[in-house]
Amino acid sequence: MRLVKLTLLAASLSSAMAFAAPEHTVPYFPNSQYRADAASVPQLLGHHFGERISEPADISRFFELLANRYPDQIKLVPYGKSWQGRPLFYAVIGSAANIANLANIEAGMRQLADPASVSIPEAKQLIASMPASVWIASSLHGNEISPADGAMALAYHLVSDSSALTQQILSNTLVYIDPLQNPDGHHRFVSRYYATVGLEHSPDRLSAEQNEPWPNGRTNHYLFDMNRDWISLTQPEIASRVKAMQQMYPLIFVDSHEMGGDMGYYFSPEAEPYNPHIQANQRSVLQNVGQNNAKWFDELGYDYFTREIFDAFYPGYGASWPLYYGSVSMTYEMASARGHHYRMQDGTILTFADGIQRNFVAFKSTLESASNQASQLLENFYQYRLNASKLGEKDGIRSYLFAADRDRAGHQKLMGVLTQHGIAVEQAQEPFRACGKEYQTGSYIIRTNQPSYHLMRTLLDDTVPMDEAFIAKQEQRRANNLPDQIYDVTAWSLPLMYNLEMQRCNQAPRFASNKVGPETVLAGSVTNPEGKYGFVVPWGDMAAARFLSGALQQGLSLRSSDLAFTHQNGSRYPAGTLVLSRANNPENLTAKITELALQSGAHVEGLDSSWITEGPNFGSNNVPAVPAINIAMLWDEPTNPLSAGSARFVLERGINYPVTAIRPAQLRNADLSRYQVLILPATGRGNYQQALSASGQQNIRQFVERGGVLISLGNATSWLIEGENPLLNSKQEYQVSEQEKLATTAKVPGKVLAEQTDAEQMLKPYQADPDWVPGFIANATVDENHWLTAGIAPQLRSLYVGNQIYQPLRISDGRNVVSFAGPKTLLAGGFVWEENRQQIAHKPLVMVQAHGRGQVIAFTQEPNFRAYVDGMHLLYINAVFRGAAHAGALR
Repeated sequence: MRLVKLTLLAASLSSAMAFAAPEHTVPYFPNSQYRADAASVPQLLGHHFGERISEPADISRFFELLANRYPDQIKLVPYGKSWQGRPLFYAVIGSAANIANLANIEAGMRQLADPASVSIPEAKQLIASMPASVWIASSLHGNEISPADGAMALAYHLVSDSSALTQQILSNTLVYIDPLQNPDGHHRFVSRYYATVGLEHSPDRLSAEQNEPWPNGRTNHYLFDMNRDWISLTQPEIASRVKAMQQMYPLIFVDSHEMGGDMGYYFSPEAEPYNPHIQANQRSVLQNVGQNNAKWFDELGYDYFTREIFDAFYPGYGASWPLYYGSVSMTYEMASARGHHYRMQDGTILTFADGIQRNFVAFKSTLESASNQASQLLENFYQYRLNASKLGEKDGIRSYLFAADRDRAGHQKLMGVLTQHGIAVEQAQEPFRACGKEYQTGSYIIRTNQPSYHLMRTLLDDTVPMDEAFIAKQEQRRANNLPDQIYDVTAWSLPLMYNLEMQRCNQAPRFASNKVGPETVLAGSVTNPEGKYGFVVPWGDMAAARFLSGALQQGLSLRSSDLAFTHQNGSRYPAGTLVLSRANNPENLTAKITELALQSGAHVEGLDSSWITEGPNFGSNNVPAVPAINIAMLWDEPTNPLSAGSARFVLERGINYPVTAIRPAQLRNADLSRYQVLILPATGRGNYQQALSASGQQNIRQFVERGGVLISLGNATSWLIEGENPLLNSKQEYQVSEQEKLATTAKVPGKVLAEQTDAEQMLKPYQADPDWVPGFIANATVDENHWLTAGIAPQLRSLYVGNQIYQPLRISDGRNVVSFAGPKTLLAGGFVWEENRQQIAHKPLVMVQAHGRGQVIAFTQEPNFRAYVDGMHLLYINAVFRGAAHAGALR
């Protein structure tokens, strides 16, 4: 085939000012030979690559046209939808023979993924006969724009180029292209970007084009950073992608991102620390792929760097999760123009086209690496899965056991999520005994002799240890007042974050059991549906919270007990239990209760009488009515989008209760009389003092005094303690230090520094903030005698991130309802600096202070962090609904 010269891009994209722009079209790869009958890019896309940022609809249409033109080489597979209903899909590209045999190839990968299902000779035959596979995942962050167009450029190139290298790749490598992982955020970015463009695109970093309005395009509809969601699977975009990937287990996974516009290009190998469950041969492949990328970047004159940032420790990244099923996954990061042009610090103009081209070259180079070692990648994958099962047999931990004697909904959700990850979970259908303990019917067991052993250990262990040499290096940096190099949280144990008790056992007992499915919510039940008095719903899990939400929205009348009680029938019910009498509700109450139970997963019990033998009667002031409420939440600058999004998500998608978002400008003089609860998310840039002004702050104070409930999340608590008459009478602490205030004289008394540590102590400033904690799981103790903690376990686990430490409230001012545990038991999982561990101990996690008829409830840490600290969610629900029940607003 003769080489077809494509139309050159606009002169602005190839000018001398461009960022090392090649004198070629985009995409360009050396020795390419485009077929004479190849469609032009404008025919498929409407413009050349780099001339316009493609909208989600444009990307979908491009792939549809490409697949219609080359049906023997491309197959499009829809696998889900975003929150806003936009399609999620991937394209599979390969030779005509491989595409025709795609179903068998993917079935073969599933066989290799389950070594028990295939004999060794059969596995060897599969390895010898099957192609490699590479999954290119683009633009998980919606404002990282060049990966999506780079993925389109790759797809176009693969079906249009007849060069020997491309044909080799297609013959023994299946290429899976997921061009746009976050269509909602991408649409938000593109539409807002073009709304700011004037006569010409501005490269100035001060321009509106380079500064996105809140909440920017990084996040999805619910403002989640989905590159942290791969362990918790809270968002449909990630959960459906994980399900899709387990149909073919791609051998190499590339997660393509963008970073700051002055930073060049980053590819593997990743930075330290590495998660210890990543195997040596996986790291070797990362090294090989990086070296091959470097070869092509050198040839084309593109700068790059490796190993300095973006570690491989936290498993919740897209570039991490596939490592734990046996793939090799990696992060690619391109300097972002965040539009068409960006002026770098040295004056060079970086263009959108530059990003597309560099991503395309990195993708093509990676495909070459996979093609050159296809059999080895398949062998590595099979051995990884086979050895993982054997490790589970040899390990001192033969099983993880969950008694499931409380929080039925939490256990069901966790087991459903683990099943979605590909981990086999069983539920006992009879009592059994293991490791000296009796387990009842309904308990769960996870056996460790599974191919998913490494993922299982990564998700279930309290702590995945970081390399000691790496920690020592971070301590040294801290001593020299340098930032640490820990990129993300150091703990993510799902059982700890769900606040569930798990036992590790060196036995794997056998008993009658059922395999657990991927469902996270099961239908509830109603016993004694014709109870003469009415119904009770035991409180203590999110199923009961979903029932409460549904009942209030259907106009049912209910109460919630502040105290535990024993009924005449002999049953003991926990604090928080909901009470619905027939006398105060419609005649069709049974039908409504039954429907709500099925939808929510709650267990409901009918009562024939209201007689209580211990605890408060239902007419007591200790059993207040729970009103239907309107919830307002501060939205827009200066709120942190991640905090606002997760706080809204837990209410709207966790229990199906609506939230009204209000911008600070409206809140300054808004009539808040229609609302009973106001939530202040954590702040990002800026502060509430400036955003709300004096009038807004006064409006909020009056809202509380009239009977409203004000809830602060994370660092928003610092706003409550400001001023002469604060809403919360706590104080934020400085770091514990022996440093004295600097003298005003030029000379001071001498001091002997006997040790290096003495000198390091003098380096610390006077009244410094505590050191930043990247994120560990902390134990906390619960005041079970307060209405806010109804139905909450005596011990909670919270993720602790940041450096804000608050003094406890005096008893005359309010209550410290949940406090961090003592220094010896504070650390539940992960890593924390020793000084912080000592200072955080016994400090408040949740405080309550009354004002007038209302109250302030302060969470000093985020209860909804990434929406995956599930064990904190019911406390948050209590703050909203039980807080309103205990406020004195006139109704």
